[in-house]
Amino acid sequence: MSERYEFIDIGATGADAVRTAFRNQVAYCRAADAPVTARIVAALATLIDAPATGFARRMAEWQGAPLADALPLRAAGGLHALHLSGAAPELAPIYADADDINDAAIVAGVVQRQEAALLPWLDGPPQTNEAGRSSNFIAAMLWLAEQGLPPHFDCLEIGSSAGINLMIDRYHYDLGGVQVGPRPGVMAFTPEWQGNHPPQLPIEIAALKGCDVAPVDLTDPAQALRLKAYIWPEHAVRFARMEAAIAAARERKPDLVRASAADFVEAELKKPQAAGTTRVLMHSIVWQYVPEDQQMRVTTAMEEAGAEATPDRPLAWIALEANRTAHHHELVVRHWPGGEAGRLLARSHPHGAWIEWIG
Repeated sequence: MSERYEFIDIGATGADAVRTAFRNQVAYCRAADAPVTARIVAALATLIDAPATGFARRMAEWQGAPLADALPLRAAGGLHALHLSGAAPELAPIYADADDINDAAIVAGVVQRQEAALLPWLDGPPQTNEAGRSSNFIAAMLWLAEQGLPPHFDCLEIGSSAGINLMIDRYHYDLGGVQVGPRPGVMAFTPEWQGNHPPQLPIEIAALKGCDVAPVDLTDPAQALRLKAYIWPEHAVRFARMEAAIAAARERKPDLVRASAADFVEAELKKPQAAGTTRVLMHSIVWQYVPEDQQMRVTTAMEEAGAEATPDRPLAWIALEANRTAHHHELVVRHWPGGEAGRLLARSHPHGAWIEWIG
């Protein structure tokens, strides 16, 4: 498998698009220090050319856009769940990153024997609820405060999954030496900081509410296992964060509702906004999963609400999303009034391990 990225339109379909999506995912995993996940994805890719099971045929004949649908990660999540639950012990050597084993043969055997358990994992996109990404949200709020927006933030999140980033008021952040949040906090984040530190200003999270089309209840062990399956096994710190988030949700659940992104944003923007509060829409690594018609509705709703925004009741849009051309993640912020065009503030590791601040 090549470690080089190949250009592919995110909406491309067909057999070639499927193969390219798998090759690019392998390269992406290797670049993100996830060699085990790269091995799993590479082994899954070997099933495509001569599919011997319904699971393999469904991947090979994928009806949607495999890159936009994150097809390789859907399949990899299913295998990881089997490993975590102990249902497929033969996968253990791969997850231990052992040498001199036939990954493709092992994965093919597991797929043959566990097809019924694996097929449902292809039905929906990965639930990648990563708390480390929230460092970007906080850094963006510091920047917005420096622009003169009220430092009291009423936060709305789409694609919230289990709502882990709806508990950011309970976390502590060290962002290039700038300290934000309670100490010690339910979790603490110190991403490797590159560039100047963000503005050092006091901010307050006034409210947090989110939505997801298929919200995950962290207090349900079965649902929590599904979320853990999408964590790359190499990243032990992410498992520790997940356990901390589960404990926090048991103490007080995040404010999370079942709704589409467009319905949620349209409804929330119609509600009264308190004076002296900045209303914020935020999301991370979710936009590619939002259908195009809903993307248009969200954008229209934000721009129409932005046209009515005032300095005392401003609106902001914080997005940490993949740049599929440059193959990295970018933190982009728009705000109304005054920042409608948007500003690239940072480039970031997909799980928040490092942030390159350019704001």
